[in-house]
Amino acid sequence: MRFAIVESGGKQYRAVEGRAIEVDRLSVETGKQFNLERVLLMADGDEIMVGTPTVDGVEVKVTALEHVKGPKLISFRYRPKKRIRVKSGHRQQYTRLMVDFIGKPGEVRKVEEPVVEEQPMEIEAAIKADEKVPRAKQGRSEPKPKKEATPSSKGKSFAKRAPAKKSTASKSSAKKTDKK
Repeated sequence: MRFAIVESGGKQYRAVEGRAIEVDRLSVETGKQFNLERVLLMADGDEIMVGTPTVDGVEVKVTALEHVKGPKLISFRYRPKKRIRVKSGHRQQYTRLMVDFIGKPGEVRKVEEPVVEEQPMEIEAAIKADEKVPRAKQGRSEPKPKKEATPSSKGKSFAKRAPAKKSTASKSSAKKTDKK
């Protein structure tokens, strides 16, 4: 696997052939191919070339895939006794680049594609048969029934109690008897 450490916008990125990287927004049209000039390190297996400060004779060809926004970051400053609350948000602009080639100019080299092994037909048929089986029969247990409420050891009862009725007649009769 061949990779390089490149610099773009004052930041360093690890560029691997055949993979995408996100760098700070560049003024490049999507679909356009260009070179990243500042290559700080290039490694190919056991062979490592370190630049002082850059490696001469090595280029990194990239293609601009798209311009994207990063996640929203919210900053909130708060001073409780002075009633100061300042909330602001920010989304960083990025350019997604596909690394096409790392190497010397004029060098012809294919990018190593990951090998995908094909499954035999018998396994594919078994997988499709499993998809048709209902969920309960795929070895999943059914949910446990809920436990009924029982009184605890302290003698508390979980039975519902009827709300106490307030009678105004008893209060008024009690007040009348006190006044006489």
